[in-house]
Amino acid sequence: MMQLSLLEFADRLLDIFLVVMREISRSQADELYKGKITLPQLLTLDFLIQKDESKMTDIAHFMRVTTAAITGIVDRLVRDGYVTRVYEPQDRRIIKVKPTSRGAKLVKKIKAQRRKAIINVFGKITPAEREDYLRILLRIQDILTTGKVVNP
Repeated sequence: MMQLSLLEFADRLLDIFLVVMREISRSQADELYKGKITLPQLLTLDFLIQKDESKMTDIAHFMRVTTAAITGIVDRLVRDGYVTRVYEPQDRRIIKVKPTSRGAKLVKKIKAQRRKAIINVFGKITPAEREDYLRILLRIQDILTTGKVVNP
């Protein structure tokens, strides 16, 4: 493959990402693509499942949105029965959000469907290619989460 400029690389990557997202969404039958839950709601719910429960400010920080914005997301998750609000007995101003069993089942179902889609695609490339891809993605994750290059 010929060497691309950073601009050409970005354009190619954008084109590829659009195709990958379109094709994976076609194969998905999960609630995210049925419109039952939005991506920000799914990310919030998954965060809560990992933490068991969390304060609104911590969720907002994780999602990198305002507490007002996260309140809207949580309101819809509460409305749909995926999370519940828990008030701190000593100080009712402190509100924690906790996933319900329905929310946990939804995330488990979506993750299982996505795992299957990943296996279907990545099963068609070599283990070495998968390792290279994962190594690069982990470096990108480090850059996005820490802002610096780790293990150059």
